[in-house]
Amino acid sequence: MKLEENENIELKKSTAELKEGIISIAAILNKHGKGELYFGVKNDGTVVGQDVGDETLRDVSQAISNHIEPKIYPEITKERLNNLDIIKVRFRGAEKPYFAYGRIYLRVADEDRQLSPKAIEKLILEKNIYKSRWDSELSDLDMNDINQDLLLSFVKKSRLAGRLPVDAEKPEEVLLKLGLIKKNKLTLAAKYLFTAKHDIEVQAAVFATNEKLNFLDIRKFNQPLPDMLEASEAYIKEKINWRVEFIDFKRVEIPEIPIKAIREALVNSLIHRDFNNPKGNEIAIYKDRIEIYNPGAFPPGLTPEDYIYKQERSYLRNPKIAEVFYLTKDVEKWGSGLKRIYNECKENGVKVSFASTKTGVITTFIRPVSKTEKVGEKVGEKVTEKVTKKVTEKVTKNQKKILTLMKADPYITTQQLSALIGISARKIKENISKLKNKNLLKRIGSAKGGHWLVTDEDNTIEQGR
Repeated sequence: MKLEENENIELKKSTAELKEGIISIAAILNKHGKGELYFGVKNDGTVVGQDVGDETLRDVSQAISNHIEPKIYPEITKERLNNLDIIKVRFRGAEKPYFAYGRIYLRVADEDRQLSPKAIEKLILEKNIYKSRWDSELSDLDMNDINQDLLLSFVKKSRLAGRLPVDAEKPEEVLLKLGLIKKNKLTLAAKYLFTAKHDIEVQAAVFATNEKLNFLDIRKFNQPLPDMLEASEAYIKEKINWRVEFIDFKRVEIPEIPIKAIREALVNSLIHRDFNNPKGNEIAIYKDRIEIYNPGAFPPGLTPEDYIYKQERSYLRNPKIAEVFYLTKDVEKWGSGLKRIYNECKENGVKVSFASTKTGVITTFIRPVSKTEKVGEKVGEKVTEKVTKKVTEKVTKNQKKILTLMKADPYITTQQLSALIGISARKIKENISKLKNKNLLKRIGSAKGGHWLVTDEDNTIEQGR
């Protein structure tokens, strides 16, 4: 294999030329948006090798992170070429102009030229943040990598929504006409939408308190984006509190946070994230709030309030991905997501806030104080829940706490009981067994799908949800 310098490839003899290499990265990004840099190869293509250890790779990574703005997240690997070790740096970015050591460079042939103030102004003016970006570029995957069931579901769902703009018999033809396949290769948008062959994930967790300290449950989802949306929504629906009301003599379960608002926030977090950033999306469920985070900062000069109270035009970082969610009606209208979340929460008396940080966006739903939370806060004190004198006389202090919490939430888990009461899960199980033997507690249904029923021997004390 013979490497040659060009507008996309830069060769450096060793990491002694690290600063020059970083300048080349920025110059290539400003011209082409992606490229490769090799350490251990002379500029004429001669492989001379490079000492490569974990510390060397870490130094290269830190130097790139410290001296290129906006931030990029390159792939830095140790490779073998002509039986010698070299370092390969693959990089991409769609947020130009990129600065290296505070200056802007542009790739011209195999040279990096510093731009004049006038040239910089022209580069910025030519930047159109609404045009197609990285997600229209080709991946290394083809149709054989696609989840066919998901593809068929997309075509069916978008047709039922009346939004599919093309008329094609085969799903492959739909992707072709939508620009999601080119030259028999999937675009990057199709890769994330219809395959699991990527490293983007959603990290979800339930925490025992209002701080990110001890968690009661944790999950990770690494799937095609539509499946990650469904899995994330199902996770939150499973973990939040619900109440029951009877409307027109029908039993209706009502969530503490409007599901429409939750789903809108999850969709926003996926379609507006920065896919060049390897950090995952996050769902954090605390006792007092739910936070949904996505890596991908707001457009420069804009705030969440511009989208809630004004008619600000939508900024599509990932237009092809956003288009697919629009076709299936998971997105109603460009730029309306935050306003829809805000209005839905306002109508249901739920507080919601949006925070734009340097690295991303956080949507926070404030959880109404639930019956379970009131009881949990008073564990160890005199509780207000009514427990009959007969039961009180039969149980220990911890067993009384268990019964009280189970009455407030029949679906509570042993892990949650352990966190609220402050004893081990093993002790919780031992006490549950004793309560069952005393005929004060029953398990209705399976271990996973059932619930607790607190009884006073022959008489039911309280069930309620």
